[in-house]
Amino acid sequence: MKIGVIIIFHDNELHIEKRFLIEQINECNAIEFCLVDNNSKDKTLQLLMEIKETCSTHISVVEIKKQNSVDTAKKAGARYMFNQFNLRHIGFVDANSIQEGYTLNMLVASIYRNKQSIIDTNLEVIENQKIKQTLFKSIFSVVEYLQNIKMKTNFNNLNPSV
Repeated sequence: MKIGVIIIFHDNELHIEKRFLIEQINECNAIEFCLVDNNSKDKTLQLLMEIKETCSTHISVVEIKKQNSVDTAKKAGARYMFNQFNLRHIGFVDANSIQEGYTLNMLVASIYRNKQSIIDTNLEVIENQKIKQTLFKSIFSVVEYLQNIKMKTNFNNLNPSV
């Protein structure tokens, strides 16, 4: 089962390691990436287009010509993903909100490693909802899911003392 991941960029030229992202994205056959450039003033868009040219099969680039909120950029990416692909699970990441000590590369690698856990977590959230989610409300934060997965893993790895 494929999932979609929207990554929102704004002036992230210095944080994009093109070669590593290309390698990681090429490994992620079951993930569709939508890279959204939120009107960057640096060379972010150029780097995203170069990545797309190299990984054209599972990657799309959406350019927003006027800077908007992260929520609006997320909706633009979601609209594109819903129109282009038949995906039940779409998550997003704001590249500018990645916590200190982590990199975009680490995040993409973690998404790849935890793809099935992300889907399982999303299915659990959907199942426990009392109100059916609309198109834009159903998009989940990949970072939050990864944090929850990490917490569950750490909890399950604890050995109770007897």
